[in-house]
Formats: sequence, structure tokens, C-alpha cells
Amino acid sequence: MSDERLDAGWLRVWCEQADATLAKLMDSFQARHGFEPSSNEVVLASDVSRPATDALVDLTPVPSDLTTMYWVIAEVSLPDVENGYFVHPASLVADHFREYGAVQIDGEEPALVFASDGGGHLFALAGSGRVWRSTTASWFDQFDLAAACLREFFEELSQQIGNQSDGLSKASWLKAG
Repeated sequence: MSDERLDAGWLRVWCEQADATLAKLMDSFQARHGFEPSSNEVVLASDVSRPATDALVDLTPVPSDLTTMYWVIAEVSLPDVENGYFVHPASLVADHFREYGAVQIDGEEPALVFASDGGGHLFALAGSGRVWRSTTASWFDQFDLAAACLREFFEELSQQIGNQSDGLSKASWLKAG
């Protein structure tokens, strides 16, 4: 487990570099796959998205790294990276919390689902800072450790983007900052 908290400056650099790598990936996507890519984007937080973050914080105890993330990133939509990755907007996290509650993981503080993949697997962040991935497309089944911290989650996402891009060697930028 990492005691290091997510740094907003590091995350801003991650966003810039993810955008650049995504642009390269999307430029060659149709030639490699034979069809147009969907919209793949990292949406930065704005005055429009921040009230949803405040509402989420008012609704439930939110791990501090998740609050930091939502002050930098409003959402991430990567349907064409691997089988898809989606960091949900804070408003959707709040809606899901109201409907399903926090995820219960043995030996861990309750965790908030903040992301999913194209197969319906869920990613949840616990108060410890660890990121967990559901073993099935369910809120109520087992969750396995996916990353020691949110920064590691984003580094792994960088690697997925980089691995798919032409001419990039395992996202050399993923350790930026």
C-alpha cells in the first residue's frame, strides 16, 4: 500500500501526456482497425463539473485522492483503448452510491466505485488509497486488488494507451512528474 497521496500537478501532466498519446493513437486508428474510432478523451474538470464533486463529498466520505482527481479530471472515456476504460463523472459516482452504496471489501474500508471497463468490471477506491477491480460485472461479487494507489491506476492506464500506440515503447511518459 502506498502512503503517497495523489498529486494534482502530477495528474495534470498525466492528462497532457495522455491527450498527446491518444492523438497519435487516434490518427492511426482507422488505418489499423478499419473503422473510425469513438470519442476517446480525458475531460478536464471545470466550473461546470466541480459542483458535482462538492455534492459527492457532501454525500459520503470520499477518499482524498478521489477528490483530488475530480478537481483535475471530470471524466475519462476511452472506449477504443483495450476493451474500454471509463472514469465516471462525480455525478454518476454519486448516483451509483445512492443506488448501490459503497463496495464492501474484506479487510478494507468501504470503497467507492469510480470507474469501469468495457466488460462491465468496476473499479473502486478505498479509504486506504488502494484501487480494487470487480471479478465480475457486479457490485456485490468479489473485488481483487488492481493498483496500490490511484496514481498507479493512472500509470497502468497510460501503459494501456501507450501499448496500443504506434512507435511508443510502453508509454515512456507514464512515470512523468
